[in-house]
Amino acid sequence: MDRRGKKMNKEYGFIGKKQIVILLVLLLFVSLGGGFAYLTLAFHVNAISVEGNQHYTDQEIENMVLRGGMWDNSLLLKFQYRNKEIKDVPFVESMEVKITDRHSISIQVYEKALAGCVEYLDRFMYFDREGVIVESSEKFTKGIPQVTGLKFDEICLYEALPVEDASIFSDILTITQLLGKYKVIADKIHFERNGNVMLYCGQVRVNLGKNGQLDEKIMELPNILPNLEGKKGVLQMQDYDGNSEEVTFEME
Repeated sequence: MDRRGKKMNKEYGFIGKKQIVILLVLLLFVSLGGGFAYLTLAFHVNAISVEGNQHYTDQEIENMVLRGGMWDNSLLLKFQYRNKEIKDVPFVESMEVKITDRHSISIQVYEKALAGCVEYLDRFMYFDREGVIVESSEKFTKGIPQVTGLKFDEICLYEALPVEDASIFSDILTITQLLGKYKVIADKIHFERNGNVMLYCGQVRVNLGKNGQLDEKIMELPNILPNLEGKKGVLQMQDYDGNSEEVTFEME
């Protein structure tokens, strides 16, 4: 281009090749930025449902799945957790993340089957139905009863509780399952030296006796415990076999 052409470009505002390239790059960035902004807003997760969690709060589960900011995006989560479960979380067997719509996800938590816990060296040691210690935590999980009255010298993670009679874990699991079945909250399961099993439900201690008629006894507790609210004492159910007249409450 001669000097007159350059002068005309400058005078009349004609765009040169260099300016065209810059303009195209700018348009590309604007287009990409607009697309990114659209994807961020159109698929932003603002509704989360969590089910199956007991040890962790809903917020703690959400924090494990979402990373905040641009990552709280249902489209990204769909690819991240497609046909993939979240594992290696203490107290949790696995977690499934499902996209219900563009702005909503559901998290299904499958916690480990824990029968109870014992306190050892200022920590709560959680064991499964075989009595194997599967987790150790400073936190006590409500809904998983603490078991007392067992004798042991030391406890090792991922090993069975060193008790004399391992069949006691079957009894613990049976009691735990019945408590869940009939929605009875027990803070503690205590095994006395004489073989009696004592449940601690708030200020009420329930004497279940020596493991006879456990289903009938625990099934009746939802009908009895509400009437004892605010009271302290022992509910004697060791001889209960389905006849409510055989139940007595000893105030303290």
